[in-house]
Amino acid sequence: MLNAFKSELIKKTSINDARILKVTTPHGEIFTPAFMPVGTRAFVNQMTPEDLMRTNSQIILGGNTYHMLVNPGVDIIRAAGGMHKMMGWHKPMLTDSGGFQVFSLSRNKKICKIDADGAHFKHPVTGQVIHLTPESSIETQKIIGADIIMAFDECTSEQGGREAALAAIERTHRWLMVSKEVHERAPYSEYGHRQALFGIIQGGSFRDLREKSTEFVLQADLDGIAIGGEVIGFDMEKTREVLDWVRPMLPEHMTRYTMGVGLNPQDLIDAVSKGVDIFDCVGPTRNARHGALYHGKCVSSDGWIKFVDEEGSGRILIKKHIYAKDDAPILQGCECYTCQHFSRAYLHFLFKQKASIYSQLACIHNVHVMQNVCDAMRKIVLGEVSS
Repeated sequence: MLNAFKSELIKKTSINDARILKVTTPHGEIFTPAFMPVGTRAFVNQMTPEDLMRTNSQIILGGNTYHMLVNPGVDIIRAAGGMHKMMGWHKPMLTDSGGFQVFSLSRNKKICKIDADGAHFKHPVTGQVIHLTPESSIETQKIIGADIIMAFDECTSEQGGREAALAAIERTHRWLMVSKEVHERAPYSEYGHRQALFGIIQGGSFRDLREKSTEFVLQADLDGIAIGGEVIGFDMEKTREVLDWVRPMLPEHMTRYTMGVGLNPQDLIDAVSKGVDIFDCVGPTRNARHGALYHGKCVSSDGWIKFVDEEGSGRILIKKHIYAKDDAPILQGCECYTCQHFSRAYLHFLFKQKASIYSQLACIHNVHVMQNVCDAMRKIVLGEVSS
């Protein structure tokens, strides 16, 4: 395979801002739009690499930097030959920098304290201090060996108002430049694979700060760009608004990544219509494990598509007694392994029994639905189906 990273625009649609990119990495090609199942702790919950490939997943988010420092540690990952070999996943992989944990764990000052240089985390088991900085984040991502790595940032909280958002982007921008400097000393993983560095746009819900951050990140001349912050994915109405603010500033050749988008199938459709290429979310597998199974199909809507469930809210709750004797699959016409082999009644039984196999079968279905939505969008953009 080509030991390089490259984004190539294949086609755009005139209907909205949806497009298809061919993204080349040392571990293979990705055709966007592409949903990334999340393997935060070096595994996608309840799914094997073969399960992921059967769902047509092209790329995963594997091995969050903070969690890999906590367990198993960089020595174990290095001894395994990197995250790809350790996980048995040999296709493209993205990892994140630990910036989300700076946001989430710093709410408890006993666990995490932020300073100008980074964040001090208390190890949840040993109590030892982990000092995560732009330098240590990038160095750890070199050991993880992902194809796409993220500049260290501070995910912007929606709670602190404009002052907190401004402080977060100032740290994020300062840390970005250090991240870039460390990366450019050796733009390869420890295993010799070219890594792409993405910067992250912050700024919360403030248009001028988002535009300021976009301008700064673009001037850094990186391989790709991400849009982050607590609001992204959590509030899809605001997410769409933020994307409308920053999209006119984004160059066409760069891969665009919305962090944490994908709680529901419709979220992917909305993000792609605003010009987004890749996205990740723990929602599909988490929903599956808790009994919420995606139900619906993509239908034409004003030249584009929408995810429609004529029976309900886009998901069924398999724990309900009405499914105890239901011999239908989760979703009629679904080609996932679960729907091809098992009934709602059987999944209801497994869920009630708290059987571990339930979670695997449920996750396969939900991730398959997300990937089918991506496939439907690619076909619309390519003109392979009538709108």
